[in-house]
Amino acid sequence: MRNCQTASFIQKPVSSIEYPASSTQKGYALNSSEESMVISSPDEKARILRERAEALARSAEDIEGSDAHLTVVEFMLAHERYALELSYIREVYPLKDVTPLPGVPDFILGIVNVRGQILSIVDIRRFFELPKRGLTNLNQVIILQSDDMEFGILADEILGTRSIPRSAIQTSLPTLTGIRAAYLEGVTEDRLVILDGEKILADEKMVVQ
Repeated sequence: MRNCQTASFIQKPVSSIEYPASSTQKGYALNSSEESMVISSPDEKARILRERAEALARSAEDIEGSDAHLTVVEFMLAHERYALELSYIREVYPLKDVTPLPGVPDFILGIVNVRGQILSIVDIRRFFELPKRGLTNLNQVIILQSDDMEFGILADEILGTRSIPRSAIQTSLPTLTGIRAAYLEGVTEDRLVILDGEKILADEKMVVQ
């Protein structure tokens, strides 16, 4: 395992609310002649202030709404549905040409070359000590990344992305025990298990010496 470059999923913080391009026509930015008109017209001034308030309220709702949802990549693993937050995922890559490594834990499948970059591949099924339930494909690699770590985990099938309300996520489930519980972010009503990408990326056991 090696350190990676700075992650590319850095979102620009919202420092201020930008009004629409047409705001000058709605009274958000007024020139001197418009100001004199507004001052001489209380009704017009009230209308402009009302529109400003409504615009601020809509922007605040949009910001709050984005924080109230979690965007995840959903995948199949050992006949169960799992998900990871999209912000921890660099890409999905088909598994091929794996080179085994001697003297590593059994959940380290080996290393692969992804466009010139060498990454280790983790069999998360073995890491979680999941029981074998028939044959699985394990032919997809989900490449996880943080500021100082990058590696791939195996998946049977990528189901796609979805947005989940945070209010719909349970923080625990009695049936999820053992090592999985330590890396659990939550479970949805339809039994989608959301893993904690930050904890997985920070785990020193994932580091190949």
